[in-house]
Amino acid sequence: MNAQFAVDSYTKVHRQANAGVASPHKLIDMLYEGALERISQAKGAIQYDNIELRGHKINSAIAIIGGLRTSLNPEQGGDIAENLDALYVYLQTILAKAHRTVDVELLDEASKLLGDMRDTWNQIA
Repeated sequence: MNAQFAVDSYTKVHRQANAGVASPHKLIDMLYEGALERISQAKGAIQYDNIELRGHKINSAIAIIGGLRTSLNPEQGGDIAENLDALYVYLQTILAKAHRTVDVELLDEASKLLGDMRDTWNQIA
């Protein structure tokens, strides 16, 4: 058995188990964590000139941010939800551009923004 496959399988099962018992607040934190991991992995893929992996990881980060967008409740969240939605759209846009242009600085910008958002989210708890 491929060692990386085993690690990936364990990670997937571990995350699914955590998601099954996590609070809504923790689920959002897990989405932030997942997006940050994918961006970091995309940076590694750029370093090793792995185009396929870079695309997969950036697309995965974009999808996770899409999940964050769908979790917004504009009726309850009002202006905050609207501003977060605009920020998520911006993040998806710069990630797509980072993939097209192979721009690590854009990945760093996305990572910084998401990290700040995650820190703020965790202060709410």
